[in-house]
Amino acid sequence: MNSTLVIVRHGESAWNAKNLFTGWVDVDLTEKGEGEARAAGALLKKEGFFFDVCHTSVLTRAVRTANLALEAAGQVWLPVSRTWRLNERHYGDLQGKDKVQMVQQFGAEQVKLWRRSYDVPPPRVEPSHEHHPAKDPRYRLLADDALPASECLKDVVARVLPWWHDAVVPQLRAGLSVLVVAHGNSLRALIKHLEHIGDADITELNVPTGMPRLYRFDQSLKLAEAPRYLDEAAARAGADAVKKQTGG
Repeated sequence: MNSTLVIVRHGESAWNAKNLFTGWVDVDLTEKGEGEARAAGALLKKEGFFFDVCHTSVLTRAVRTANLALEAAGQVWLPVSRTWRLNERHYGDLQGKDKVQMVQQFGAEQVKLWRRSYDVPPPRVEPSHEHHPAKDPRYRLLADDALPASECLKDVVARVLPWWHDAVVPQLRAGLSVLVVAHGNSLRALIKHLEHIGDADITELNVPTGMPRLYRFDQSLKLAEAPRYLDEAAARAGADAVKKQTGG
């Protein structure tokens, strides 16, 4: 019994449009982002995908992308599970700041390290900072040491993989079709694991908004075919746009 996984990064958010580091700050979709979400759902419907369960983060831009995509796909009834483990990477003190301005202030190489490296986190925020997760009631039941003040991709991998192994692997082993709607870096963490991408190579991976990526697994949860975006040309253009957000 084979199983299917489709992952989608949320549509353009208000802070994506302003080219700001967003992280765990809860911002909504733009009108363009809503359109990207609907287009993703329409593409899934056109390609004949039928899901058993959906997973999202607890951030509005991912939640609404999933809702809009499922509506366009004709599957609004689908059971949805939400977890903080799928949240975007916490960008620490960079959150809310302009990406190009940060390059001008700190230099392109430093910002690339903060933004794309595997194990270099940005500057931390203190618990009193407005962007520390302790300020957000949706995380009130989590242990204090689970709340990040800043994260590198290595940290995101460490929090995403327990969710993957405990929640999704059993669903795939049962032959279910799973939809995951999350964020650029939580999906980079998952892609790194699924596609065995090295620590250095993951630096160059960019995930486009609103572009479904397909994985098919055999009974032993090995990839039955090469992963692919359903619209490869549009995904390449979208990934290139993400790469250029710091002016590169």
